[in-house]
Amino acid sequence: MATPAGGPAPAAEGESEAAKLAVWKEALYERCKEAWPGNDLFSQDDLMRLDVIPNRDLLLLARVVQSLSDDKLFITMREASGQVLWKWRDAQEAHKYKQCATDEQGMVYSLIDDSGGDGIWSQTLQKRLNMHDSVLKNALKQLQAKGLIAPFKNVEHPNKKMYIKASIRPSDRATGGPWYTDQNLDEAFIEELQRVVFDFIKRQSGYLSTHGGAGAAGGAARTQAPKKGVVKGSLDKGTKRSADEMNKPAPPKAARASASATPAPRREAALLPLPAGYTGYPTVRDIARLLSSSGITNNTILSEDDVKKLVDVLVWDNLVEPVKVAGRLSYRVARIAKQSTESWAGRDDPTGRGGGPEQYISPLTEAPCGGCPVFDLCEEGGPVGPSNCEYFRRWLEA
Repeated sequence: MATPAGGPAPAAEGESEAAKLAVWKEALYERCKEAWPGNDLFSQDDLMRLDVIPNRDLLLLARVVQSLSDDKLFITMREASGQVLWKWRDAQEAHKYKQCATDEQGMVYSLIDDSGGDGIWSQTLQKRLNMHDSVLKNALKQLQAKGLIAPFKNVEHPNKKMYIKASIRPSDRATGGPWYTDQNLDEAFIEELQRVVFDFIKRQSGYLSTHGGAGAAGGAARTQAPKKGVVKGSLDKGTKRSADEMNKPAPPKAARASASATPAPRREAALLPLPAGYTGYPTVRDIARLLSSSGITNNTILSEDDVKKLVDVLVWDNLVEPVKVAGRLSYRVARIAKQSTESWAGRDDPTGRGGGPEQYISPLTEAPCGGCPVFDLCEEGGPVGPSNCEYFRRWLEA
C-alpha cells in the first residue's frame, strides 16, 4: 500500500514507538529501585512524582507499567480498599518467572518464592490455590524440571513433602542448622563441643595453684595468682603464743632441724577463683574463635549465635554463669570455689553428658551451707541454726 509523499512508513513508526517505550520502561524501573531500595509498595501517584513519564501522560504511564508487569519486573498488588499498588522485582528473578509457561506454574512458583527459606508444604499449596491435585502435581513437575524449585526435608515436619526455590539455601529453622546431620540431631557433636567450651571457660576462670609443685599440671591455665586481690602475709604471722606455750621448754636443736627438714605434704593441683574485678573472662566471640581455630567443628561453620546456644545450655545446667565486665557479657565457671585440672573433653565418658565435668571435691564444697537458700538467716538462737539444721547434721554423720 502506498504511503503519502514524505511520510514515515507504518513499520518504521511502530519501531520508533517500541524503542521509546523501552527507554521509558528502563528509566522508570531504575528510578523505582533508587526511590524504594527496601522494595516498598508504591502507587500510581508515586510513579508520577518520579518525573519519568513526559507531560504526566497517564495513558503512557499505564502502557509502561503494563509492559513492566508483562516482563515480571513489576508485581501488581491490590489493597482491601481496591487501590492498586506495585513492587519492583529483581531482573534475575523476573527471568525465572518468565520461564513459567502457564498461569498455574506462575502461581505455584510465586507461593514457593514467598515461603522463603522455610519452604512450603504441597498440601498448603493446594489449599491456597484451590487447584486440582493433578494440575498441581504437573506444575510442580514442570517447575522442578526447569530447575526453579526443589523438594527438601524440613526437620520440623519430616513426613511432609516440602518445596523450596532451587536458588536459595534452606533456613536453619528448616534444616536444624549445624546441629543436624541428614535431618538427624547430632547429639555426639553437640556434646563434644560443649565439653570443649566448658574446659575453655574453666581454664579462663581461674589460676592454677602452684603449692607443692603442682604447677606443671595445669596445661594452658594460669600458673600463678594475679597480684590483685591476693592477701599478703600468713595467718600464722603475728599470732601470740599462749602462756602455756611460753612455759614449755624449747625443743632440742636437732629436733628443730629434723622438723624443718620434713617435706610439706604435696597438695592436689586445683584451679582457684580469680579476684573480684578481673576482666579477662571469655566472651562468646572468644569462644567462637577458639572453636574455629581448633578444627573440631569438622568444616561446619558456627556463627556467634550458634556458639551462644551452646553456652546457654551450660548456663542452664548451672555449669557456667554470665558476668558483665567492662560493659561486655563474659562467662566463668559457676559457684565453685575450686576446679579440678582434669579436662572434661578428654575423658572417656561413654554416658555422654551424664558424667558431667570433673569438679574439685573437698569438705568445704560438699558442705550443705554453700547452697543453703536460708544461709543469711542461719545463726544460733534464730529460726535456723547449726544446732538444729537437719542437713548439716546429716552431712556430719555421713
